[in-house]
This record gives sequence, structure tokens and C-alpha cells, in this order.
Amino acid sequence: MLFRNCAGGVVFYGEKVFILKNEKREWILPKGRIRNGSLATEIAIQSVKQESNLTPRIVSTAGETSYEFFSMTRKRPVCNEILWYIMEVDDPQYKINESDGFIDGGFFFIDDALKLITYSQDRALVNLSYKKYKSFKDEQITA
Repeated sequence: MLFRNCAGGVVFYGEKVFILKNEKREWILPKGRIRNGSLATEIAIQSVKQESNLTPRIVSTAGETSYEFFSMTRKRPVCNEILWYIMEVDDPQYKINESDGFIDGGFFFIDDALKLITYSQDRALVNLSYKKYKSFKDEQITA
């Protein structure tokens, strides 16, 4: 099995989270593969920028997920392990990178996003990340 390390972002703008729809019609979170000794934080930020044209900043860590699939091109199983970061943006203007195979996306209210997101572990990640993000923002207000 081929193991790949990846990093991605759970990107918030107020009460909304950013999700993407890929060419398989799956609603997912922006992420990318960590290569050449790059830092996970760098890849997470770069991937969000490349896939959405957003300029995020990391607020906190979000957790880790993994999934396996069979790669038809590599003719073997692949396991992606993803480090996730909670991010926020000041400007919600985005542009979906269609050349990367994305067909739709945008900021959605959390309840709506949770209904759209394809994979249960991504839904759980968004739900927990939102609670952590709201707690972080509430602490900022009271500080």
C-alpha cells in the first residue's frame, strides 16, 4: 500500500464553512499532498489558495483523518493521511479552480454544509472544528 501525507483546511467565514465539489460530484474540504519536506501548515494554506483563491490564516489544529482507495493509475491501494487545520478568512470572495477538477463550491452555513459533505468523517471534522472555532472566537471577544 502506498501511504501519502496530506494537509488541508476547514475554512470559516463567520457562520459559514468552505467546501468544494469535485469531478466525482463529492463535496469535500480543500487539501493537498505534502511533498519535498514541506510543512503541513504550508501545504494546507497553499492548497486552500490554489483550490479556492482564498487567503486563509490558521487559527488552530483540527485533527487528522485517513482514507483508503484503489488507485487505477498506480494499480495498488493508497492510504491518504490528512492533517487538518481550522482556518478563517476576512474576505469570502472565492474562485473555484476548475483546472484542478472542481465543479462547484462555496461558503455554506454549517447545517447546510453538513448535509452536502459526502464523507462522514469530513462531516464530523467540520462539526467539531466549528465548535472549536466558535469557542476560540468567543474567547477573543471576552479577552
